[in-house]
Amino acid sequence: MKTKLGLLYGGKSAEHKVSMQTAMAVIRALDLEKFEINPIYINEEGHWIKGPQLEAPVENVKALEFSEENQLSPLSLAPALFEGQKQEQAPLDVIFPLLHGPNGEDGTVQGLLELLNLPYVGNGVLASSAGMDKVMMKNVFAQAGLAQVDYVAFIKSEWQKGKEAAYAKVEEEIGYPCFVKPANLGSSVGISKCRNRAELETAFTEAFQFDRKVIIEEGVTAREIEVGLLGNDEPECSVAGEIVPKKDFYDYKAKYEDGETALIIPADITEEEYKQIKEMAIQAFKALDCSGLVRADFFLTKDGKALINEVNTMPGFTPFSMFPLLWKHTGVEYPQLIERLVNLAQERHAEKQQIKYTF
Repeated sequence: MKTKLGLLYGGKSAEHKVSMQTAMAVIRALDLEKFEINPIYINEEGHWIKGPQLEAPVENVKALEFSEENQLSPLSLAPALFEGQKQEQAPLDVIFPLLHGPNGEDGTVQGLLELLNLPYVGNGVLASSAGMDKVMMKNVFAQAGLAQVDYVAFIKSEWQKGKEAAYAKVEEEIGYPCFVKPANLGSSVGISKCRNRAELETAFTEAFQFDRKVIIEEGVTAREIEVGLLGNDEPECSVAGEIVPKKDFYDYKAKYEDGETALIIPADITEEEYKQIKEMAIQAFKALDCSGLVRADFFLTKDGKALINEVNTMPGFTPFSMFPLLWKHTGVEYPQLIERLVNLAQERHAEKQQIKYTF
């Protein structure tokens, strides 16, 4: 029998377009002999809309946008929740949340799916929320003893009450160059590189448009190395890849629009450097209690020291994305990768069903 797979994409997020690209790429890669594809579009207002079952790959993202007349309640996806609404099994076997950013990658949807008791691909509530919030993530990494760049953080009200004090703290504790980022956003949205006070002031204003919390990180001269992790309790690590931006840094446009970035896979690093990165990546995965998939990003300094930058708990699957390319070079083709993720979701869900909730 085919696995009834629900693809959840779009979302009320600045990364809506990225999610649409990811959904289209995944649909094109799915084996229609093995999967029944059920698209569920979340529009930019946050409404869930069920599309018709897909019998073939779609040509463009417009084909994945549905009108609100087919709006559905997420509760309709669940097994029996209330007396009188019993059914033998859920309408879908597994949900694949292809959502990036807030309201999708941050634990909100994961919490909903947990309440509905539905198997879903990827990280759980804790790992998703901590992985999305760069400040919390870096605090966890610090507690785990993982080497990383210096950082400070501010919430919007704190900055508004004392802008000069905030800028002075950055200059005193971090210095220039530095990077200012929204704490809860990915895909390089709202990120600025600052070399002086004027750029720092502009960067704060820009970042606070996208979140109530910002993080400021030390700028380092280093190579950008990434690895993919796949698994639950005992994750496997892919080969390493290197990002070489043609621009000043790896921004949104370079990632998703113009391809102005060289992706070198495998990265030209020593066995010792790879071993160091692999061990740190697995340590970070376990520190956040991750499951399914993670892309771990590192800085590699000239003297061969690895610094963990961040993890992405729902890396993109677009044609320019690093995660599937890393696994392809490790020997796992795209369709196999998706199948493994679905299997990992079912494995984790089955394990959770063994937990006792009464005593």
